[in-house]
Amino acid sequence: MVTKQFNGSADEADLTRADSLAREIFSDIANKWALLIIESLGERTLRFSEVRAGIEGISHKMLTQNLRMLERNGLVDRTVHATVPPKVEYTLTESGQALRVTIDGMCDWTHTYLGHIEESRRRFDG
Repeated sequence: MVTKQFNGSADEADLTRADSLAREIFSDIANKWALLIIESLGERTLRFSEVRAGIEGISHKMLTQNLRMLERNGLVDRTVHATVPPKVEYTLTESGQALRVTIDGMCDWTHTYLGHIEESRRRFDG
């Protein structure tokens, strides 16, 4: 394995690392399931089955993987209650709520420009 020595300043190294981390996070959350999970949780605390019931078409495996990824990135809190059977609840963290505001803005944008997008696609595909 060959490693390349970084010759920039410490500030440039921090910016490079931040850019790399941002791309990694964007890659994680920019999928349909993650966005739908964030929207589904909203301002509520839900159990796994409730999250799954609110998202049409998501499999148990995909929901599990995405909830773990969202938890790893600090967007979702997972609480396990010591009961039989175990009760597990999910809620958005402060940063998850902040991201939800951005997602809501994207949804609003889609609703505003839906007709324009459909017309552009018809022209392009026609």
